[in-house]
Amino acid sequence: MILLLDIGNTNTHLGLGNSRRVVRCSNIRTSDWIGTNAKRLVKNFVGNAELHGAALCSVVPAVTPQANLAIKRLWSFSCLELTPATVRGLGIDYPKPNTIGPDRLANAVSARHHFGAPCLAVDFGTAVTFDVVNRFGNFIGGIIAPGLAAMTEYSHEKTALLPRIKIREPKSVIGKSTKEAMNVAAVRGYRGMVRTLLQDIKRELKTQRLPVVATGGYAKLMATNVPEITDVEPLLTLEGLRLTWYAHHPSDQ
Repeated sequence: MILLLDIGNTNTHLGLGNSRRVVRCSNIRTSDWIGTNAKRLVKNFVGNAELHGAALCSVVPAVTPQANLAIKRLWSFSCLELTPATVRGLGIDYPKPNTIGPDRLANAVSARHHFGAPCLAVDFGTAVTFDVVNRFGNFIGGIIAPGLAAMTEYSHEKTALLPRIKIREPKSVIGKSTKEAMNVAAVRGYRGMVRTLLQDIKRELKTQRLPVVATGGYAKLMATNVPEITDVEPLLTLEGLRLTWYAHHPSDQ
């Protein structure tokens, strides 16, 4: 069994994986890495599982050393950190590879492995990222947009009268209250943006077939009525980490 850590700005997604799949997952707050709380929570998550290794991707550079140190102290081995230098199963055709978010690489690895090339991964997280793999199996770039929650929170924080809302499927395109009106824009308006961008990417790639896999907290909601999204995979990033670790340790499969 291997430990998987996807360290995001708000949450750290934990996973346990074997040579076939991710078998268990949970979340902790990324802020818990500052101190000893995360170490305890990760140990509790692993429980009695026998670990052979760990892999991580992190978009919070200040936290990465803390996570590495915690794993080293708990299990006496180092994490495999996913970077452009350690990625496997994916080429990179990008001007400055070291500026690519490691979570984006993990998503692209997983999408490429399971859906072939070309393909596209869309991660509906704090930010929404579109990660494009071309027909040669190379990561070639993508799009980064503000996340749904970030967009609605900004409206609440920067205006006197707009409230904080809970994002959900709207009943009508015409809101009958301030909250309903904001929710329509967040869900239906955001879907419109997503559809347009996916159509433009497919056109630029000059391909008839483009599998699009969505992940992240709002993936299922956003995929509704967006036919361009062909699959929803909540564990896409953790699966990319799992694939990368086993690519480096083929004898353990």
